[in-house]
Amino acid sequence: MKYILGVDAGNTKTIALVARMNGQIVGWGRGGCGDIYNAGSAEIALKHIAEAVTAAMKMANVGSADIVSAAFSMAGADWPEDFILLEKAMNLTYRTSYVTVVNDAVGALSAGAVDGWGVAIAGGTGAGVSARSKEGLAWHSSFWQEDGGARSLGIRALRAVYRSELGLVAKTALSERILAFYRVNSVEELLHLFTRRVGAKPDNAALLARTVLDVAESGDVVAQQIVWAEGVSLADYALAAACKVGIANEPFPLILAGSVFKHKSSLLPDAIFERLRLSTTGVTLHKSELEPSAGALILARQAVPRKVSRNLRANLKKSTPPPQVFAT
Repeated sequence: MKYILGVDAGNTKTIALVARMNGQIVGWGRGGCGDIYNAGSAEIALKHIAEAVTAAMKMANVGSADIVSAAFSMAGADWPEDFILLEKAMNLTYRTSYVTVVNDAVGALSAGAVDGWGVAIAGGTGAGVSARSKEGLAWHSSFWQEDGGARSLGIRALRAVYRSELGLVAKTALSERILAFYRVNSVEELLHLFTRRVGAKPDNAALLARTVLDVAESGDVVAQQIVWAEGVSLADYALAAACKVGIANEPFPLILAGSVFKHKSSLLPDAIFERLRLSTTGVTLHKSELEPSAGALILARQAVPRKVSRNLRANLKKSTPPPQVFAT
């Protein structure tokens, strides 16, 4: 029996899935940061990817010879030299008939775009936007995008807490929550923690995203302004992506994927939609029913010149691993 391999390599984690050709997932694994820019080195990122793939293949009880096609949706697949490095590494390590390497935002689009086209916002630790027209013209934001995702929400929240302490913005419940999170007693201690010359500085602002969304949902005005600003920024990049592939002047589906959009609050999607509504008409918002790693499986399956099962997406959805596998 032949299998396909799909990998979503992000900044916080790497997820690998092994599935049968019909989309039934039979194995999964997790690894650390798979971004060649942020893992410490390209070698470390590739090691984390290999750990996730090894775990997935072990669970599925398959060997390298059983994998006919592999797709890697990767944070860090940005510039031509990145693709050269990654494609060479993947072809050498995973000697399958077909190897596909794409930016992680492309994997998110593949996961959520039922008809194969539209715009996707992938909101994880960072954020990326990908667009594809019906004719196949494609673009992704990569380093064009200045901010977005959980880290952006966390940094915006820290700045708001500092400004609130100085009376530049209103009092906010974010202050108490963030002080408790970092176990400090004052905003000055918090600021010192992040800016001191001696000692390690925290690098986990992304973990504040859930707090920002919780506090915004409770009605805190400052937190709501943060979420709204984040939504407007993401919408602007989504519109730019739509323009790049020529679909901005027609109705198009906008897919929201990634951990940031799994929060119960609708404030961020609402901000994105309202901003887009000012510039274009007919945009429909969809939260992806599949994980980006499943999008990589779809890309892997599409690379094989053999009839694709009509039930591929349904099988992927039905056999998706438990939520804790993807938890950040």
